[in-house]
Amino acid sequence: MDRGPIRKIIHVDMDAFFASVEQRDDPRLRGRPVAVGQAAARGVVAAASYEARTFGVKSALTSVTAMRRCPDLVFVPPRFDVYRSVSQQIHAIFAEFTDLIQPLSLDEAYLDVTANRRGLPTAWLTAKAIRARILEETGLTASAGISYNKFLAKLASDHRKPNGQFAVTPDMGEAWVETLSVSRFHGVGPVTAAKMERLGITTGAHLRSKSIDFLTEHFGSSAGWYHAIARGEDDRPVNPNRVRKSSGSETTFDRDLTDPKEIEAGVLRMADDVWTWCQRRHTFGRTVTVKVKFQDFRQITRSRSLPGAVDTLTLLRSASLALVRSIYPVEKGIRLVGVTVSNFLAGNPEPSQLPLPASQPGPGGSAEL
Repeated sequence: MDRGPIRKIIHVDMDAFFASVEQRDDPRLRGRPVAVGQAAARGVVAAASYEARTFGVKSALTSVTAMRRCPDLVFVPPRFDVYRSVSQQIHAIFAEFTDLIQPLSLDEAYLDVTANRRGLPTAWLTAKAIRARILEETGLTASAGISYNKFLAKLASDHRKPNGQFAVTPDMGEAWVETLSVSRFHGVGPVTAAKMERLGITTGAHLRSKSIDFLTEHFGSSAGWYHAIARGEDDRPVNPNRVRKSSGSETTFDRDLTDPKEIEAGVLRMADDVWTWCQRRHTFGRTVTVKVKFQDFRQITRSRSLPGAVDTLTLLRSASLALVRSIYPVEKGIRLVGVTVSNFLAGNPEPSQLPLPASQPGPGGSAEL
C-alpha cells in the first residue's frame, strides 16, 4: 500500500452500531438477540445485533417477521440522540488521523490517509490504530477495509466483520473482484443484481467479460461504472465537503389508514421533523416530496418545486398537505407516509413567493412505482 502516489483509503464501519450501543449501555442485553425498533404489529427493525442476525433478523424487516424468526428477540426503542453523540466521538477520532473524512452515515465513513499524519508505517497499522482508539473511547468495535480506492475499501470492510479488517492491495484488486458476487457491489441493488443474473452475470468475472457496448445496451448510463468496478477501478476521491442533497422523515402507521385526517396528521408530523432539521442547520430547499406506501406495498411519490425557498414551517406544512391531497380519494389503506425537502439553496435563499394554501390540493408531481 506504500508504492508511489497510490492512494490509501480506509472505510470504517461500526459493528451493528445502534444495537451495540444499546448492549453497551444495558449489560442485561449483552449476548442476547437485540433489535432496535418497535415491537408493534406495524413496527420495523432499524438495526439488529449479531446475535439476532444469526436468526435472519436484519434492518428493514417487519417486527412481526423478526419475532417469528427469533422468538427470544428483545426490542429496544431507538435513541438517536445517543447514537449521534457517539458518532461525533468517532468522527473526532477520525480527525486525529486525517482531514480527508467523508461520512456516509452515523456509523461509517471513508478516510484518505495517504498523507500519513500520524507517521505510521502502513495504512493497515493506521486502520488498527483507529479501531483501537474507537474501542478505547466508546467501548464499541469497528471493522475496516483498506485499499487503493473507495469501491474496494468498502467491499473489504465487510470481509472480516465483526471487529476485523481486511486489505485489498493493488496487486490483488482485479483478481479479488472477479471472485465476488455482483450482489455485493456498491451501486448494484437487488433489482439490478436480478437483471444481471438473467443476463448470466453473477460474479465479478462475468461482469468483466462483458463489453462496454453490451453493458450500455442493458444498463445505459451506469455501464461505465460497472465496466470500471469489474476491474477494481474507482477514481472517486474522498470528499470531505460532500453536500447533503435532501432531508426527510417517514413513519409507518400502526394500522392502514384511509381517513384523510389521520393521514394528514402523519404527514404534518413528518413535515415538523424535517423542519426541525432544516431550521437547526439553516438549510432550506425548494422541492418538497411526499412519499406514500399503500397496504399492498405499492409506493408513489408526489413532488413540487417552488420558485424560492421553503423557509417557514407553515409553507412546508402547506406544501406537504397539498401533495398528499393530490392522491385522494384513497382506494387502499396507507401504511406509511414520508416528507422530504431537497434542492437546497446556497447562501441566503429568497423565500418562495407562491405559498400553497393548505385548503387546496396541489397539482401533484410524477409518480414512482
